Amino acid sequence: MSINANSMKHIYFLLIALCFYSSAFFGQADSAESVNNKFELSFGQSILFIPDEKLEGIAQKESIIIPTNSILFFAEFRPQKKLRIPLYVNLPTESKQFFIDSVLVNEKANATGGFGLQYKCIQVPISKASVAEWEMGALSNLLISKRNRFRIVPLLNGRIRLVKNNNFVMYLGTSYSFGVNSWGLFYGTGFLF
Repeated sequence: MSINANSMKHIYFLLIALCFYSSAFFGQADSAESVNNKFELSFGQSILFIPDEKLEGIAQKESIIIPTNSILFFAEFRPQKKLRIPLYVNLPTESKQFFIDSVLVNEKANATGGFGLQYKCIQVPISKASVAEWEMGALSNLLISKRNRFRIVPLLNGRIRLVKNNNFVMYLGTSYSFGVNSWGLFYGTGFLF
């Protein structure tokens, strides 16, 4: 699936707004205590990009329902400072679309979800109250087929998190699903408690 100009405008606007907002947001010097938060709850958006050469194969075989735009609900249990156990659900906001012989085809997009392990690789302090973290992990992704059959595929992901006052989180990340050879982009905000 290719990105149209309107979608690119939204992505660029979001990235520019995030840059300006984060510079003002993280420039404030608040005092922060060392708090051991065990959970993160957040929501955001995810966008999935499927390579063009895979679209016809997906449509001809048992169609795997993959949302192209979806709302992301994300929860993370943090038993240790560096080890995290994420749980996520993607709820589609539009139908799945692809071309077959120059004809646009729409199909219902079902929800996906999964869980796995993530590891905090790097933490960089930005100010007294703010840090940037880079996390990577391996997750299982549960896909629901057109015939309501379940399929579990491996998913690699990574994200950059900006944490303010040990409780507010903004993140931007990417994922790659080996089951359908697709790349995804996700972003959102949340809270640690």
